[in-house]
Amino acid sequence: MDTDGAPGGEGRRVRRVRNVGSRLEDGDWDTGVLLTDLPSRAENNPVRTEADPEHRFGPIGGRTLPEGAGALEVCVSADRSHESCVGHVLVLDAGSSSLHIALFAADGERVVDRDVSEPPGPAAAGELRNFLSEVPAPAAVGHRIVHSGPHLTGHTLIDARVRALLADVADLAPLHVAPALHVVDAARELLPDVPHVACFDTVFHKDLPAEARTYAVPERWRAEYGLRRYGFHGLSYSWALQRTAQALGRPVDNLQVVLVHMGGGCSACAVRNGHSVDTTMGLTPLEGLVMSRRSGSLDPGALLWLQRRHGLRTAELDDTLHRHSGLLGLSGTSGDTRDLVRARAEGDAAAALALATFTLSCRRGIASMAASLDRLDALVFTGEIGEDQPEVREEICSALTVLGVRGGLLVPELEDLMREGLRRIDQAVRSVPVLVVATGEIQQIAAETRRVLGIAGETR
Repeated sequence: MDTDGAPGGEGRRVRRVRNVGSRLEDGDWDTGVLLTDLPSRAENNPVRTEADPEHRFGPIGGRTLPEGAGALEVCVSADRSHESCVGHVLVLDAGSSSLHIALFAADGERVVDRDVSEPPGPAAAGELRNFLSEVPAPAAVGHRIVHSGPHLTGHTLIDARVRALLADVADLAPLHVAPALHVVDAARELLPDVPHVACFDTVFHKDLPAEARTYAVPERWRAEYGLRRYGFHGLSYSWALQRTAQALGRPVDNLQVVLVHMGGGCSACAVRNGHSVDTTMGLTPLEGLVMSRRSGSLDPGALLWLQRRHGLRTAELDDTLHRHSGLLGLSGTSGDTRDLVRARAEGDAAAALALATFTLSCRRGIASMAASLDRLDALVFTGEIGEDQPEVREEICSALTVLGVRGGLLVPELEDLMREGLRRIDQAVRSVPVLVVATGEIQQIAAETRRVLGIAGETR
């Protein structure tokens, strides 16, 4: 599934993991203790988070924890000879045209997941209700929210204030935030006594250097309107960075790498010693690389000209740039690179131009990110195009010799990549390491949800 919601492309391979198995009979599930059901041991025992250092949001679920209890690790026995941990985390990843639902057990094992190939909206509540009727009750819910806006700089519990702040910035990522809020509202209604955590793609880039986040516009636009670069795909980058460090056997804080997420949305990011120092996306997820259906960067003068000379209105520009441009706009047939690779082989000139424009855009983005580093320790591909489109990876890398990257890449089987989680694919002597990391946004959301609630644990 393309986690951006935009078809990057449509019909892309869906990774499914072990299902729960046969449904146990009623009463067989160990009864989960909701956080709001726990007795109080003190007047106040809130969970502190990076985004809430002063405990503004109060205790989890409005109640406090018993002494020694872990917020997501409390279990009770339901007339069974053994105890079952009930610290399941439900992850909800809403895109503009799809919804991904996954349940993780307390040990980080993905228990079951489901893809809903319809735009999240009023029907989301029904889909979620059906899912919840078939699985153990979750102890917490993690929501992927693409844009945090200016006031939220860390993953955080969702309360009325946070919900209002998210609604206020929905127009900065119109394909993503509004559908996600439909799902947030549905989930909070169905699970009112469970903590809900907003996990933001922008958080990874929150410490961008001033020169990287600043647009060259008047101070009034920057101060009064808040015009600045935020950056996105941060959950994907967080996951890929940790896997890269493991693969290279080096600590994250001693790595300088370029990460490239290619799916429905595409971006590149420069990471220096564990921190994002530059990225191609900006105030919105529309800037940067050519994408499946999004234009990527465009001369702002062209937009002014289209308005003045041809009378295009804001709504038409918005719809065209977000939904009818990119690979789809170039090819006229598809935003899916697999379709375009096949069409190019059959002599389709428009498909060939679309792929050439796309790969050049990616090379430009990678090279510009490398300019923010002292050295290049690795080039890392993730996202669904990044992980399962070897032709695209090869065409990008074979023309990046100026950075020490070489073509002739290995092509791992997708099934092996999904099972192992990553592969190093370069094979030229003294070339920059090139890695492919299986997309891990869902796992990262589960991990960040546990961190916000103060619970250690592994997410696989």
